Amino acid sequence: MMEHLLISACLLGAQCRYDGQSKPVLEMVALSEQFDLVPLCPEQLGGLPTPRDASERQGSRVVMRSGRDVTDAYARGAQQALALAQRFGCTAALLKQRSPSCGHGEIYDGTFTGTRVAGDGVTAALLGAHGIRVYGEDDIAELLNK
Repeated sequence: MMEHLLISACLLGAQCRYDGQSKPVLEMVALSEQFDLVPLCPEQLGGLPTPRDASERQGSRVVMRSGRDVTDAYARGAQQALALAQRFGCTAALLKQRSPSCGHGEIYDGTFTGTRVAGDGVTAALLGAHGIRVYGEDDIAELLNK
């Protein structure tokens, strides 16, 4: 039986990103041969539509470019992601880098200028706090070789 891997649906080609696009990665075949993939989009799980305004973390809050505070939706989505990971026994997650929800280690700084800072998205932080290893798409080789 293969290990379950929680994965951002946009990395699988689902058009669920804020801009209605996807960011598929080429290593999906290799990942699907090694893991049972459990796709999710925390923003959609939190009740946000697709497409939607771009959002960035501003401290503990998540705010859309328009100024709308969407912290509660991101928190709901993170809780749903954690519940899904726990239901399937996921010990690792492959999430979209730099996302205010899924980013791990580096996110945008909240000024909507493209400036990156150290930090985690809401979902990545919650998963990590519950012992789930979080990887970004630049870490796929590491994930496949673990």
